[in-house]
Amino acid sequence: MVYQNKTFNDLFKTCKPVLAMIHLKGDSREEKLKIAKHEIDLLLENDIDAVIIENYFGSTEDMEEVLKYIYKERKNIIYGINVLDDDKKAFELAMKYDAKFIQIDSVAGHLNVEEDKKFHEFMNQMRSQTNAIVLGGVRFKYQPYLSGRSLEEDLTIAMSRCDGIVVTGEGTGMETDLEKIRAFRTLIGNDFPLIVGAGLTAENCCSQLSIANGAIVGSYLKDSYKDTGDVCVDHVKHFMEEVFKLRD
Repeated sequence: MVYQNKTFNDLFKTCKPVLAMIHLKGDSREEKLKIAKHEIDLLLENDIDAVIIENYFGSTEDMEEVLKYIYKERKNIIYGINVLDDDKKAFELAMKYDAKFIQIDSVAGHLNVEEDKKFHEFMNQMRSQTNAIVLGGVRFKYQPYLSGRSLEEDLTIAMSRCDGIVVTGEGTGMETDLEKIRAFRTLIGNDFPLIVGAGLTAENCCSQLSIANGAIVGSYLKDSYKDTGDVCVDHVKHFMEEVFKLRD
């Protein structure tokens, strides 16, 4: 079956949607599922627009337990997945559990020319089999730069492989440079979705989201402002209060 991919705006009806990371914290599969359920409730009850299930502290098997729960009990929510270092598994899980979107840390620039040709074929094939939209990184945190192409060339290629570009700084929880966000926006134009994928805070989100179309947030929403922390309702509310200013 060949699917007609939805667009970013088809999926996210809200202006400047905020996508929150579920990092799968916990010492056992049962605890990871329990914490994930609790975090999903806290985030969505406090106006977060979507959640991303990621094997950050867990395995793909841990991810699958959470996805089973969402598929059976919470299918009405907007949920996506990010399988670190296994793009094929990401598409497989998205199709199996009807995930609405897939985040892939790098869709251009991270491979040499020969490997990139195979990756392009892979992306075309997998995207034809799913209705999930793809949010893809370029010059993404912790990803190598091996293409030898200019940023403009890699972004142009990336736009053919995904439905939204994700831009980050150097690492998890580290602020994404405003000039980098502006450069990405200039190169991809105003019509293609741009998502800031790291380092957003209540203090910088207005300036960054005045340029970008959406946000992926993890660390700031935790009690410690670190990925190892617990979701803090006060942090979520404070962050969303600033986002609402952009939606008015």
